[in-house]
Amino acid sequence: MSAPATNERFETGTTRTPLSSPRWIAESQHLVVLKRLLRGRKGLIGTGSLLLLVLVAIGSPLFAPHDPNVLHLESQLDGPSRTYWFGNDELGRDILSRVIYATRPAIQAGLSAVFLAAAIGTLTGLLAGYLGGWIDSVIGRLWDALLAFPSIFLAIGIVTILGPGWINAVIAVAVINMPVFSRVVRAATLAAKEKDYTEAALAIGCTKWRIMRIHLFPNCVIPAIVLMAIAVPEAILVEASLSFLGLGSQPPDPSWGNMLSGAQGYLSRSATYALFPGFAIVFTVVAMNFFADGLQDAIDPRRNRR
Repeated sequence: MSAPATNERFETGTTRTPLSSPRWIAESQHLVVLKRLLRGRKGLIGTGSLLLLVLVAIGSPLFAPHDPNVLHLESQLDGPSRTYWFGNDELGRDILSRVIYATRPAIQAGLSAVFLAAAIGTLTGLLAGYLGGWIDSVIGRLWDALLAFPSIFLAIGIVTILGPGWINAVIAVAVINMPVFSRVVRAATLAAKEKDYTEAALAIGCTKWRIMRIHLFPNCVIPAIVLMAIAVPEAILVEASLSFLGLGSQPPDPSWGNMLSGAQGYLSRSATYALFPGFAIVFTVVAMNFFADGLQDAIDPRRNRR
């Protein structure tokens, strides 16, 4: 007698993995979110713009028509021309090339600061939410102290202590974002630790570290990812502000912030000097905000109906 037929399908290859396994379910959920992201107008515009920015950042030596630090003293503060599409700065350097080269440190600063803030904020949020007690109190008071200061003033204070420079600016931007990540993850942890599966894991003898890693951390990933998408444009703005004040990227390294700082004394002679780096900042921040909104809509489709 033949074996009964089953409806279970298996992945092709030597390993017989059911398509209904958790790994397949997770992959299918990721594909659904990606399709929703690209189907929405905000998500499509944001994703396309971000891909363009990443392409420019990676290929800046290929796209820049001139060396960003070469001086052309005969073309000081010249307007846009066939040779220099965006014009020249006070030292005759090509503004277009400097704007292109400044894309990489801007995006690197935003992503690096947010990833660092997310890592430390997620860890402290998990510890505070699950362990509670004096650990929760100490972490909470620390973040309360940081949140008492306006973000930009706190960043300026940190860079003043550490010294000006791109790396120290990234550290400062990360520090001002840590409390937000920690509080969001703590709230998600408090909700997840009351679930039946968490109490069951504790009842069968799982260690607290294993419960946090296996059962609680996955519940914090989605809120943290959404918050990261929201925090990156703010991080880029703060880094540009620090560079504008002379506390971030240092000359002659091109930065949108220090380009705006250099342009403020020549606005009457060359308005385009400040226009193009300013537009680059606006474009990047708007693109990332579109992406963040699209990602939120893709993860929570009910958000559009509210």
